[in-house]
Amino acid sequence: MTELLIINNRQDNLMMCSGAKFRGEIRLQETLLTEVNLATVEGQRAYQRTVLLLLCIAAKKVLPNSTVCVEHSLSNGVYCEVHANRALSHRDIALLEQTMRELVATNLPIRVIEMEREKAVQLLDERGMHSSSSLLATLSKSTVPITTCADFVQYYPGPILANTGMVPQFRLRFYLPGLVVQIPEDNSGSIPPYKEQPKLFSVYREAERWAHILGVDSAASLNKLNRLTEAADLIRVSEALHEKKIAAMADMVAANPEIRLINIAGPSSSGKTTFAQRLKIQLRVNGLRPVTISLDDYFLSRDQTPLDEDGKPDFESIAALDLPLLGDHLSRLIQGDAVDVPAFDFHTGQRANVTRRLQISHDQPVIIEGIHGLNEMLTSSIPKGNKFNIYISALTQINIHNHIRIHTTDARLIRRMVRDAQFRSHPAERTISMWPMVRRGEQRNIFPFQENADVMFNSALIYELAVLKAKAVPLLQAIPIDSPVRSTSDRLLLLLSHFTPISENDIPPNSILREFVGGSCFV
Repeated sequence: MTELLIINNRQDNLMMCSGAKFRGEIRLQETLLTEVNLATVEGQRAYQRTVLLLLCIAAKKVLPNSTVCVEHSLSNGVYCEVHANRALSHRDIALLEQTMRELVATNLPIRVIEMEREKAVQLLDERGMHSSSSLLATLSKSTVPITTCADFVQYYPGPILANTGMVPQFRLRFYLPGLVVQIPEDNSGSIPPYKEQPKLFSVYREAERWAHILGVDSAASLNKLNRLTEAADLIRVSEALHEKKIAAMADMVAANPEIRLINIAGPSSSGKTTFAQRLKIQLRVNGLRPVTISLDDYFLSRDQTPLDEDGKPDFESIAALDLPLLGDHLSRLIQGDAVDVPAFDFHTGQRANVTRRLQISHDQPVIIEGIHGLNEMLTSSIPKGNKFNIYISALTQINIHNHIRIHTTDARLIRRMVRDAQFRSHPAERTISMWPMVRRGEQRNIFPFQENADVMFNSALIYELAVLKAKAVPLLQAIPIDSPVRSTSDRLLLLLSHFTPISENDIPPNSILREFVGGSCFV
């Protein structure tokens, strides 16, 4: 029988129950799944979490006294590291995969038991799970769910599959200094070929170094630092690292007079608007006078907008832009000609009658910020030597604990949800319901081109979820229990429950986070 975990928001009590129907503040969440649908986000994550559990069990057998660290997504897989007393080899990866397949064949049961928090901390500590035991020690919950399989125990927040035989399809790939774990992307069971992303991996490695500099690599270490009243210093150093990186990009542009066009692209809620403003300031420090062109002004009229597979206008398609006009304007601008930049009227869905006369000199690079910035079709008329491409995304640097990563898409969704409520009067339910459509647009129009970037910027701030929690939790709790997005809101609430709140008072007004929580100096 599927076991169910009931979470009472007000009293933070947890108890095991089965099959009842609840109302009000009580939330129902399956923790052990006897079926899995890989076409859903929840199914994908439960399957992946179970495969990673097998990796942890196998590592204890193949490499005794080793520590598994689940780091981050990479291409169509998850990058992990296994820290042992020596470097990993191809043979180690083969043995790990073989052991995992043996665990699948034995069809071992996986159980979730409810345990007093203090006892769970002691148990995990005795088993060497110091990352998760230190996390639980910082939480206020009276009891916590502990997952067991054979002699393996761990704290896994979120659903997991009921036995090891439910994950027959997976693949390990040796990827120095660790490995990539891949699972099927849909119910067909097939695993797509791995796609190399060296630039993205480099940015993740940089984020790892930053986390080391800051001394924060998990929710537990962030909570501990917050408890020691050192959050203000963490904020200042985090923001200084951002500023240093932005300044370095501006220096690269200034050092190359051939660069006339700067393209900035990234997925939703990456902080592109604030980043572009801060980059402009650093360019001015270098003696340049950048100008900005908005792609919104180059939209085609709505009656010319292409349709998506559902027959609805696809405003995120690159074909929704007047590419010939944009290409003509850009090529003429960087040659010194004057152009009449159009303006788009979103109320009428037509190009407005007014235009903006623009002419630039040699010290005025043009900045374009939008989702298609790295698609070569957008600026095909401009030689590559005249362009500088920047990819920006919020790539979360910290984990819940060693075996549970924080999904970057969840962190971005929390950012967007808070911003939409603050500045667009959109309830969280609406933002979450639109998120799958946003994600589809990113998969088509942004992620395939991210490796075209000359540089990548990670806009995530190591402290941000602890700040966003105060604004996000009430928005999520307001979502009705019968809402179709309830499973997502519960998942986000569970994620945020692992963080001790940090006040936003010490966040500077030019921070990227201000774009979402308010108080930004950039209007």
